[in-house]
Amino acid sequence: MKKNFVEELKWRGMLHDIMPGTEELLGKGMVTGYIGFDPTSDSLGVGNLVQIMTLLHFQRCGHKPIALIGGATGMVGDPSGKSQERNLLTEEALNHNLACQKKQLEKFLDFNCGPNSAEIVNNYDWFKDFSFLDFIRDVGKHITVNYMLAKDSVRNRISGENREGMSFTEFSYQLVQGYDFYWLWKNRNVKLQLGGSDQWGNIVTGTELIRRKDGGEAFAIVTPLIKKADGSKFGKTESGNVWLDPNKTSPYEFYQFWLNTSDVDASTYIRIFSIKNRNEIEELENKHREAPNLRLLQKELGREITIRVHSEQAYNDAVASSKLFTINSLEEFYKVCSERDFHDIVGRAGYPIYDISNHSIDNGISVQELLTTEAPIFSSKGEVKRLIQGGGLRINFEKVQDANMIINRKHCSPNAYIIVHKGKSNTYLLNVILGK
Repeated sequence: MKKNFVEELKWRGMLHDIMPGTEELLGKGMVTGYIGFDPTSDSLGVGNLVQIMTLLHFQRCGHKPIALIGGATGMVGDPSGKSQERNLLTEEALNHNLACQKKQLEKFLDFNCGPNSAEIVNNYDWFKDFSFLDFIRDVGKHITVNYMLAKDSVRNRISGENREGMSFTEFSYQLVQGYDFYWLWKNRNVKLQLGGSDQWGNIVTGTELIRRKDGGEAFAIVTPLIKKADGSKFGKTESGNVWLDPNKTSPYEFYQFWLNTSDVDASTYIRIFSIKNRNEIEELENKHREAPNLRLLQKELGREITIRVHSEQAYNDAVASSKLFTINSLEEFYKVCSERDFHDIVGRAGYPIYDISNHSIDNGISVQELLTTEAPIFSSKGEVKRLIQGGGLRINFEKVQDANMIINRKHCSPNAYIIVHKGKSNTYLLNVILGK
């Protein structure tokens, strides 16, 4: 027996809203459903993982997932949740982004498993020859302006603090996305669209277009928008977005993102982002409650996702590297890490490295000067001072007490590195270049 997809979403905390009749449709047999992805970057981010995992769970319940990469809608721009209109991309840039995102999706979805094999489609394929006049005649006449104005994504932009309103380009977005659903329903037997709760209005426009244009029936499920327990945005760190591309977010930083989640968040995330079943997750949660200091939830979360997104080798390197930087002294560090190990493990972990002039180190330089000019880890000297006052800055594992402390040759390791810890989870390496 295949698992019930709606029940799977419910216990994982992934069901926000569902159109009446959807569960009955899913109970009749294999259903083809899709989710659209924004192609404005050449990498998907952790924020996209909720929808990627929705498709993964959908496929594991015996249904057929389609990932729609919005080559056409990326040229328009979704106004949902946006206060300003975004820049539009060229066709060349969009095609590059589509190719990169496809490689990342292939790490989650099975594209060769029989009838419910995953597929990737690009809506540019059916929009590229669709003229404007044909679109407003064949699509626009079925949806009234009143209907479109009632959508939150439109109403919030028109009546909100930003009185500039929105362009016709963005206003038309829900029609374009609605036509995606119609085209897939008509040509690919797609009966269900999934997405985040902020997409409910756009998705329903699609079901309405199918009903009004052809008298057909289609369905919708949306997941909740994930936030951290403190209310901040999921998928963001001090340095910005957490990406799936190792060139944008190193495997070490990626692993650290999950390792540093709170216990409350980890309990939420393990249900969404793991493919473990309910019993396995509840058993893991019980063990975590018995010994929260071991951070079992965070470690398992980081292990499973890092291996899936990157590789087992990348995960092992991230763990080894993490252990190195929980050591409390430079002497202890070199007892467990030879120079070869340092270059091997740290190099693969992808720590940010700054090259420092040998001349600056030989003459001596203050901590705040070093970390704002030679290695711009901080944006200002004031920021350095504030972190020092809070006890959050360490040089070579030693807590810095004075912003005017002088860094010189004695602070260099045998392999000419200086190790900087900024807060609990940000590590930087200063590489002293001899002869400069």
